[in-house]
Order: sequence, then structure tokens, then C-alpha cells
Amino acid sequence: MSKKVVIVGGVAGGASTAARLRRMDEDLEIIMLEKGEYISFANCGLPYHIGEVIKDREKLLVQTPQSMQERFKIDVRIQHQAVKINRQQKSVEIKDLKSGEIYKESYDKLVLSPGAEPIKPPLSGLDFPEVFTLRNIPDTDKIKNFVDNQKPTRAVVVGGGFIGLEMAENLHERGIEVSVVEMMDQLMGSLDYEMAAMLHNHLRTKGIDLHLGDGIAAVEEADQRKIVKLQSGKTIKTDMIILSIGVSPRTELAEEAGLEIGSSKGIKVNEYLQTSDPSIYAIGDAIEVKDLVTGQAVRIPLAGPANKQGRIAADNICGRKEKYKGTQGTSIAKAFDLSIASTGVSEKKLQDLKWDYKVIHINSNNHAGYYPGAVPMMIKLIFAPENGRVLGAQIVGYDGVDKRIDVLAAAVRQEMDVFDLQELELAYAPPFGSAKDPVNMAGFAAGNLLKGVVDTAYWQELENINPEETVILDVREEVETQLGSIDLGNSINIPLNDLRDNLDRLDPAKEYIVYCAVGLRGYIAARIMQQNGFSKVRNLSGGYKLYKAVQDDQEQVIEDPAEAVYNSAESPEEAKQASKDMLKHSRGTVVELDACGLQCPGPIMQVYKKMEKMENGDILEVTATDPGFMQDIKAWAKNTGNTVLKIEELADKIEVTLLKGQSTTDQQGKKLAKNTASQPVQKGKSMIVFSGELDKAIASFIIANGAAAMGNQVTLFFTFWGLNILRKDGPVKADKNMMEKMFAKMMPQGSKKLPLSNMNMMGIGPQMIRGIMEKKGIDSLEELIENAVDNGVRLVACQMTMDMLGIKKEELISGVEVGGVATFLGSADESNMSLFI
Repeated sequence: MSKKVVIVGGVAGGASTAARLRRMDEDLEIIMLEKGEYISFANCGLPYHIGEVIKDREKLLVQTPQSMQERFKIDVRIQHQAVKINRQQKSVEIKDLKSGEIYKESYDKLVLSPGAEPIKPPLSGLDFPEVFTLRNIPDTDKIKNFVDNQKPTRAVVVGGGFIGLEMAENLHERGIEVSVVEMMDQLMGSLDYEMAAMLHNHLRTKGIDLHLGDGIAAVEEADQRKIVKLQSGKTIKTDMIILSIGVSPRTELAEEAGLEIGSSKGIKVNEYLQTSDPSIYAIGDAIEVKDLVTGQAVRIPLAGPANKQGRIAADNICGRKEKYKGTQGTSIAKAFDLSIASTGVSEKKLQDLKWDYKVIHINSNNHAGYYPGAVPMMIKLIFAPENGRVLGAQIVGYDGVDKRIDVLAAAVRQEMDVFDLQELELAYAPPFGSAKDPVNMAGFAAGNLLKGVVDTAYWQELENINPEETVILDVREEVETQLGSIDLGNSINIPLNDLRDNLDRLDPAKEYIVYCAVGLRGYIAARIMQQNGFSKVRNLSGGYKLYKAVQDDQEQVIEDPAEAVYNSAESPEEAKQASKDMLKHSRGTVVELDACGLQCPGPIMQVYKKMEKMENGDILEVTATDPGFMQDIKAWAKNTGNTVLKIEELADKIEVTLLKGQSTTDQQGKKLAKNTASQPVQKGKSMIVFSGELDKAIASFIIANGAAAMGNQVTLFFTFWGLNILRKDGPVKADKNMMEKMFAKMMPQGSKKLPLSNMNMMGIGPQMIRGIMEKKGIDSLEELIENAVDNGVRLVACQMTMDMLGIKKEELISGVEVGGVATFLGSADESNMSLFI
């Protein structure tokens, strides 16, 4: 006689158990009980149906009762609820929810997959019909019908986990203003704070209003709207509330049957997924599992583990003896165009457990930087100090995050170490990756730390350092510092390429924390210093980018309560009109600028030229594709006394709205963040251009144009071979003696004839560089020179060198002055930066 298996609950765990049982044993009698109407649906896709990304509701239904019966010969009973287990009799009491009838069903093996239910705290007002939870298809229908028919303009999402994040995005995409309330100081509890800070900043740029470190206290009704009261005393006016605080395991049936409940409040199971009764198995969100890394008993309600548990339970019922080794919590979420992923254990969890660990942060592109569309990702790798075992990883970025977290998840499960990551041979072609994949790079950085090649400092340490003993050394280029720096009263800037020549300025007895933009140049600087007698040098993990992400999050903009006009707007259209009224006094002509396809400093240069012709109060609307433009424009506005009103990062471009002059409010009437509108900083820049090589000439004019666009007075002093950059193309009639004519023939005749400093390859190298620049949308050297002249950059030719080399003024391009050393020194005195190229 065949065995009978009764499965309580469907969806991920129950449905996968049933299907696997049938594949393993054609003769089993399989009964599936589901108290709802749907036995298997894509619960992770529910928010995207509400947001109308998934338009067809039927696509959410993975299996129907009819399809399960027809394909797998399973007796599926929807709207049937298991109400009691009789362990001695090996039977289940079942209630038919349609008829009210209660009957018994015997079993040889019983599988519990009851799942979990949304947490709904006992607070006043949570029974209003405008308060929703999201767990199943009926919940989805209620929310979507409300949004479709009631047309809410404001929503509050309580809870910043997966459901909360996805609902915030999808409601926003439906045109609803969204506030997220989270009791913790961060969203996505699986992340560590500094990684979550990048998510917070991104959400704010998308218009999501965040209330972190503040819980919900009650919901009240006023003027046909709902008022969400927070524990801090703040209130938020809204039309609907989504509760996504978390889930609680449904263990009542197991508890009443006397099955053991674990310390995490989940049903306790062994490695074969058997409960304390060997004839009863349990899987999914209701069970307690072993944390794969720490060995602790935990509950991790995720669809992936539930599906695997269903398969393993089925195999064990069929006598195959498969073990469930544990859950590591691998997950990924989407926040607009940002991806957030994690696997394994977090740093804060290890701190709670008082485990020893080490951490590195790296910033890498998703694929080769020279292939169009490369975007960055920040990877945090957590590993054991004694053997380098990978304990956990977190990634925040754009494209390519998913495949890197999957590789690192495999590393965690297989107990690989950081040196194994270095050796992984991962797929590479320019559109897909780099020869040194971000996973490899994380392994290299972690290996360097373990082997003592470099020591690391972290963002949270900086506020507590002693400025008498520790110096913050910024090795970025001076131009980069105009985008912001770490200023703790003990900071200096020496660009990396100048460091070796300036080591005598540094005190070997002091500690140095070195940083660059993302960490790579900081690492090189640390190695230079360590090998030159500096024993106390540390590289800032994640560089300025990570530090700034934390600072930006901590200095978040808080809406001014006095701005009643904006606060009383009933719809997005009213809010837009109110913002226009509030800015009307400062608005003038609206000018559009398309800077798409231009690479740095092209977009900034175009902005500078446009703004020069505009009047105070005029608006410039800029569209650009250079990823760095989003940050560069903020720094440019700060240095030139203009105002960034709005920045919007779209799928393939960045849109920026600038006000010439200053304002205290943005386009929505909200108070601008600190330093968004500021007084211009007047600075001078001077450079000696000694080299006559193409690459160095390009670098000189890129820096000069960038500095000019930032409002600097720039002087380029050309001497010796640098004079060839300024020569006209082709022969020019000039009165020269024999020696001067010989010099003229030996030297490049104008900028188009300049060689490269390396890889010149008999003139092929310069042609390749120029071809790449053209494809990348970077101005040619000749265009850069023309832009410099147009932007007021002084081009000064050294008279003494002209006399020595026999170069005549008529041979030089227009716009060039002729001067001596005093001319250069005069400009240098008025500069805060002088370069020798």
C-alpha cells in the first residue's frame, strides 16, 4: 500500500515539496492543504504588480490547483485549513472554510509549511481601511485597487526591509509621494550602516522622504486624511499606510501539537528538516535554521531557502537522506536603478557576537572602463583574520551587482578564503567584466591586509583621532579636492605623483591616514611611504567616496515646518505649482543645454560657457551622460556661487537644474542642503608646461579648462619643448638663421605632430589616442586649446626659450602672449596651486 503525505501550506515551500515528491515517487498519495485560494504564486513579484511593472496579474500565479492536479496528480484542497494535529493517531483535523465542515485526514508523513504573517503591532489606528500589509495575492489586490480607484497622492511605508523598499519605489513610480519610517537608524538591516548610507542618499535623490531612527506610534484621522504619528512626536499627513515591519512565523498548529519551538520562536528542526516528531517535517518561513556562518539558531524568511528545504524534505521522505546545512541569507533588492545585495554575516552581527574579523571596501566598475556604460559598485568583504575565510559580503551599485554577490555567496558556502577569491577564473570580455574582476580585486585587497602589505583605517575612526599625532593625507589631485575633502584640522593634500618628491615635508614619527577617491591611489601612496621610513601609515578603506556617503547621510536635509505652502499641497501638481510660486522671485529665462556624450571636463565647460551669458535668476537645465557630472556640478556650483535646484539620475542620463546666483529652496520649495548654494571661491592656478608630448599636453589643457570652469584664473607658461604645442600647423614664413631652421625641422610642427611620452610606436600611438578620444566624445587637443582661449586661460610663451630655439611669434597660434619668468612668477603669487608638466 502506498504512503500518504499531507502538506500543510503551499507557495514556495509546500508547492516545491509536493512537486519533488511526485517526481521521486509516482505511487505516493499527496494531499496539499492551503487555507487561501492560491497555492503557488510569485510573492516576491507582488510590489511590482502594484507598481504596474508586471501588468498581467496572471503572471504572478506560478501554479494553479488545476495545473498541480493535472501535471503532478496531487490532491490540492484550497480554502482548507489544518486546525489540529493528532500525533498519536497520525491524523490532521481539517476545516473546509467554505462549508465549515471539519474532517480528519490520516498521514504517514506530515509536512508543515505554514509560512509567516505580517507583524501588526497593537497600536491605535492600524485598523483603518487605508492601512495595508502585503503578503499574498488578496493583499496585492486590495492595495492595487485602492491605488487605482482612490488615486492617493501620499503614502507612508512603515519598515525599511525588502517589502518596504520595493513598495516605496513602486508607489513612487505610480506618482505617489512616499515617506519611509524605520525604527532603526538605517534601511535594509542585512547591510552595515555605511553601505546603507549609500542607499539612503540614492533614495533621497529620487524624492523618497526618510524618517530613520523613528518608529510609528499611532494612526489618526483628520480632514479625510490619515495622520501617522511617530515616536519622536513628528506627524506625517498621508492617504495610505503600508505596514512592512517584518513577519512572525505561524507556529500555532505546531505548538498545539506539542512540537518543539526553538529559541528564535521558529519550529525547531534537525538537519533532515524533521521536527521533534520524526514523522513531521517543517520547512519555510516558520522554521528555525542554522546560520551557515555562525552556527546560531536563526529565522531567515527567504524564498530561495524555502524552495531548497521543500526539495530536501521530499527527498528525505522518499528515503534519500539529504541534509540541509544552513542558511546564509543571500539577498538582493532593487531601489530604482540601484542594486543592494548581501550574503553571509554582517560586521554589526560579528560585533554583537564579539568575533574577530577584518573588513575591506573596494570600488570597481561592472566591466572594463574603456567599454561604454561602465558603472561603479562598492564591495564590502568581511573575513576571518586567522585564515582569511570569507564570512560575508555586501555590494551597493548598479549593473553587475547580482553576479558578484552570487560568486561571493558561493565562496561563503564553500568556506573559501580571500586567497581563493584571488585565484577565481571568471568570465571576461569588455562588455561583461574586467580582466581583474571586482571579486578578484576584493580578494587582492583582503590578501594585502592579511599579509601586512598595507594597514587600513575606517570612516568611523576619523572623528576620534588625535590631530597632534595623526595626519590626514589626501593624495588626490588638487582639482579633485574642489569636489570636497576630509577636513579635520590636520589634513594636507599632496597628489600621488608628487608624493615621492615631497616626503621631506612629512614627519616619519607621526601616523598618516592616506586617502584618495576610492582607495587605490591611497594604497599606492601607503606603499611608497612604508618603503621610505614611515612606519605608521594606513589607507582609508573605501576612500573619500565612502566617507562622503556617510557624511551626506548624517547631514540629511530636514524639511522646514514653516514652509506651509508646500506642506498643504494636495497633489504632486499642486506641489509643483507651489514650488514655482516660491521660486518666482528668483526665476528668469530658462535655458537648455544638451551635454550628452561629453566626457569630463566637457559638461562642466559647457555649463560654464552658458552661465557666463546668463543673468542672475536665470535657470539652466542641463542633460548629461557623464556619470561624474552628478557630483562635479555640485562642486562647481559651490565654487562659483550658483545653486543646484534639482538633480535627477535617469536610466541613461543625468538631468540638472541650475539657478544662476543663490537660492535657499529647491524646485519643490524644500530647504536646500548645506553648501548647495554658497559663496564663490576665487582661486588661481598656474602651470609650467615643459613637455611637448601629446598625452601631457592633453592633461594640461583638461586641468586648465576644468579649473577655468570652476572660476579660477589660469595661466599656462610654455617653455622649452612645450612651445611646440603652441606652434601653428605647417610651415610659416619667418626670418631665421641656419641653426634656427635646423631646430625648426627637428621639432614637431604644431600640436597635431606631437609624439606620446610612452607607446609612441613611430607615430601610431598618437593616432590611436586621438581615435579613442573621438569615440569617447572627448575634445581633441586642438579643441581643448581653443576652449581654453575662449575661457580666458592665459597662454604665455617663454621669450628666452623662443630665442634659444629660434621660434618666432608669428609661428605661434593666436591668443598666445610672450613673456618671461616674471610673468609666470606674478601669476604664481596669485595662485594656490602651481604644477610642472
